[in-house]
Order: sequence, then structure tokens, then C-alpha cells
Amino acid sequence: MKLLHTSDWHLGRAFHRVNMLGAQADFVSHLVTTVREHAVDAVVVSGDVYDRAVPPLAAVELFDDTLHRLADLGVPTVMISGNHDSARRLGVGAGLIDRAGIHLRTEPAACGTPVVIPDAHGDVAFYGLPYLEPALVKAEFGVEKAGHETVLAAAMDRVRADLADRAPGTRSVVLAHAFVTGGEASDSERDITVGGVAAVPAGVFDGVSYVALGHLHGSQTITERVRYSGSPLPYSFSEADHRKSMWLIDLDAAGSVTAERLDCPVPRELARIRGTLEHLLDDPDLARHEEAWVEATLTDPVRPADPMARLAERFPHTLSLVFDPERSPDDPDVSYARRLAGRDDREIADDFVAHVRGAGPDEDEQAVLQEAFDAVRADAVVREVTP
Repeated sequence: MKLLHTSDWHLGRAFHRVNMLGAQADFVSHLVTTVREHAVDAVVVSGDVYDRAVPPLAAVELFDDTLHRLADLGVPTVMISGNHDSARRLGVGAGLIDRAGIHLRTEPAACGTPVVIPDAHGDVAFYGLPYLEPALVKAEFGVEKAGHETVLAAAMDRVRADLADRAPGTRSVVLAHAFVTGGEASDSERDITVGGVAAVPAGVFDGVSYVALGHLHGSQTITERVRYSGSPLPYSFSEADHRKSMWLIDLDAAGSVTAERLDCPVPRELARIRGTLEHLLDDPDLARHEEAWVEATLTDPVRPADPMARLAERFPHTLSLVFDPERSPDDPDVSYARRLAGRDDREIADDFVAHVRGAGPDEDEQAVLQEAFDAVRADAVVREVTP
């Protein structure tokens, strides 16, 4: 069985000030063409269909058009909700849409109920694990501690229990939206840290033929059976070196996996350039980036006049301008943002406590701080998805 694995479409998202809806529509057309040309047997979409819980109308219309085009192909499609989606909104009409061969899996309680798609060698069971926000699903899975690993492990227990009751040799595919240990993040994924931990070990998914992951925007192979497709389009300059693609997975009769990476159309190259303004304007080696979307970091010790306008004369698609004067780390003029770069909220809070009273928080205080940050993040999730 040939599977096409994609995820993280983020319909409705812009790239800096550039509207990406046209590029997203081009990707959908490419997806449909790929399914047809490669004789794909099933499509799996591993979450973050939309960029936010209440997407703009144009994004909803594009998704509606996508569903019709996939249904017209007669190729089964399985989709799950991600941490950017509203599971309840995405899942509206799932029962009716299911009849058209588009299977939306947005309910945590249904993790152990697969979509079964047969081929010449028997059944393939597709289990959809939507994004599982630990604070919201711990009661459903009967776990005491709200953590990503505990809720995913409980969900996978349901998957393995269902699989054990099926005919011997039944192959299985799990769709999941999570941060798996070994994956490399970019700047465009929303933080899902709980209890100071975001990642879960790949071993959580043991016992299935293939795991189609979503959430991280770079295409990655965690193991031969556990992969991220990555987003089909770039959504931050940290993705400048990404090769945007989908996985074409061939699942043989014994459940062995063969993977081929298929490139996605990207509207414009991304480039990150750095130096003094005069260097960026004069360096002949930068000519290859003149038609790219550009993030320029200026290292001039004093901010030059009209830098964006001057850069745009050579790089008309400059979208981001960063000032990072070259100074020693102990220079008192080093920016606050630069001093905080690479530090998470907990680390910043710990430093603040140390600054105010001369000593950082002890173990009990660190636990209280972590609980507070987790509660705020979980509350934000609830407020976003509540009508």
C-alpha cells in the first residue's frame, strides 16, 4: 500500500507580511497531482491543518475545496487535528465527510478505533491520535500526571489493544501530533512544553508498522518507521535550510517500510544574510539571494539611516530586519533581547528570582513556577478552542 504522508499545512498563515494562501493553494494542487501520478492508495495528514482555532474564511474555503478534490480522487484520506487546530471545529461534520472517504479524527476517545483500508495483502488499520493536550485529556486516559509521554503512552495502549484483537498480520499506521525525542524544532512551532518537558521517546510508538508524525516543520527520520513529513511551506526564516517535502511510504505485505521523499513547490527561496549594511549592499556573492525572501541581520555598531529602504533596492523581497551590533558579551549596551536569546520562560523567571533576592529558586519553588507556567499555557489552549 502506498501512503502519502504530509502535515502542518497551517492554512491561513502568513509568512511575515506575505499572504501565503496562494502558495497553499498551489501545494494542494501539487498534492492532488502527486496522488494521481504515484497511484497513492491513502493520504495521511498529521495535524495543524489550520494555523489557528478560528481560521479566516479564505482558509476554510481552501480546506473545503481540498476535501472535494481529495474525495473526487476516490483515495481514502485520514486527517487528525494538531495543536493549532480546534479539534471540535475541525471535526464538525466528520460523520458525513467520512462517507466520502475523508476520515477526520479529532476525538481523543477514538484513538483506539481505526480507519481500516484493505489492499491485496489484507487490512491496514489507521489510528488517528489528534494532538493530546495533557491537562485536557488526562481524565479520558485515566492518568494521574498530566504529561505528554503519559497520555501518548495511554493512547498507544489502546491502539495496541485494538490491534491485538485483529487478524494476525494486520498492518498498522499511527498518525500523531507530538514532539518526539530526536526531532529538530524550528522557530515556527508553538511551544507545547508541559512540566518542563516537550519531547516524548520514540519507543512510545512501538508495535506498529509506521508512525506519521506532525508538529515539527522540518522533514525528519526519527527511525525508519517513525518520521516527520514537515510543513510543505516555510513559516519562519529558521527553515531557510529546509527541503520542503512529503513522504511517499510503501508498506509491503509484511509491514516493512520503504520511503521516498517528494519535493513540494516553494514560492521563493529563503535567505538569511548578515553583515554591515555596506557589506550586504556591495558583496557580489550575495547576488544569488536578490530574488529571495530575505532576513537581514545588520552588525553595524551604530544603526544606519534608512536601512530597510536601502536593502530593498538590492533585495526587493526583504521581509525581516534584525539589528545585532558586534559588541562584547559584557558590554552594558548589549540588548535585553540578545541577553534572553535561547532562554525559555522558566529560565528567565529563575534568573529574575536570583536577581531580586540574590539566590535562585529552590526545588520546591521551581516546581511552583513550573506549575504556574503549565496552568497559564493550558488555560490559553482552553480559551482558544472554547466557542
